[in-house]
Amino acid sequence: MQAFLRGGGKEPSSSETETSTSAGHKQRHVPWVEKYRPRTVDDVAHQDEVVAVLKNIIAGGDLPNLLFYGPPGTGKTSTILAAARDLFGSSLLSNRVLELNASDDRGIAVVRDRVKGFAQQALCGSRQDGRPTPPFKLIILDEADSMTQPAQAALRRTMERQARSTRFCLICNYISRIIEPLTSRCSKFRFRPLPEAAQHARLEEIANGEGLALAEGAISELVASAAGDLRRAVTLLQGANRLVGHNQLVTATLIRDIAGTVPEERITGVIDACKSNSYDKINKTLKGLLSDGYAASDIIVNINDLLVTHSQLTDKQKSVLAERLAEVDLALSDGSDDFLQILSFCMLFSRTLTTP
Repeated sequence: MQAFLRGGGKEPSSSETETSTSAGHKQRHVPWVEKYRPRTVDDVAHQDEVVAVLKNIIAGGDLPNLLFYGPPGTGKTSTILAAARDLFGSSLLSNRVLELNASDDRGIAVVRDRVKGFAQQALCGSRQDGRPTPPFKLIILDEADSMTQPAQAALRRTMERQARSTRFCLICNYISRIIEPLTSRCSKFRFRPLPEAAQHARLEEIANGEGLALAEGAISELVASAAGDLRRAVTLLQGANRLVGHNQLVTATLIRDIAGTVPEERITGVIDACKSNSYDKINKTLKGLLSDGYAASDIIVNINDLLVTHSQLTDKQKSVLAERLAEVDLALSDGSDDFLQILSFCMLFSRTLTTP
């Protein structure tokens, strides 16, 4: 005989209980950048010009080829995914939208096989909500500025041949790395860095939604550490939550530790060591800084910020040091030794400060 609960409802089976528990478990472990990603174009924050144009385009049921460019973490991918959801509805996304990260799939073979193959597929299906179904598919190429030149040339040809049935959206940080034949075929939209006030508001909204307790200055430290990248700020906030747990206070110091931000007093210590004109002191200070796990790239960025306002340096000296910092940055990106590169700059800085 079937067992019933006191309320008259049927007792859930073990499989139903497991399914519910599994769904709740997955929900708790969804990255916050996905959990709070805008679901519609109206939800996209602080890109007013882009949103206004896209809403008019979507209302007309058509879409040109698009090129989104701007700094990371400003909503480029979120915007086109929201637009795709508005155009096709959730039921058609898998059939009508192909999203590729071009930093991984960036060779000509991918364009010839996956992109071309998807573009040539026949249109099928219709929206379940009864709204008109657009007569085209959408291919999203994220980080398109990482594509090779031959791949971009092959993509141009595919865009021409499949113009009637397929639209493309290229997303990049640096529009100068996209070949001109592609940019001329796209409507270009520049995504601006989010203002600090907007980042503050969004992070506070997420913190309130997750029940986080934030100390004074924690949000400001998040914004400063992320340097305009809202996605990075949200990830740092989730990392802090995982570290302290619920009902624990998230402080600015904790955010700095998670982000790996170099404390200002440590950079000041490097400057003081350079002023001493002592190789041993400079060597010891830099080794201590690097052994504590601070990234060399972050160290030189912080040194550069202090150089700009250094009162003992002339404009000519600042320009020489800035040029040397640029060379160090390039060498680091090419895989040079962190310690030797920063040491060479600090010795030059020391001579500049101590030479009459």
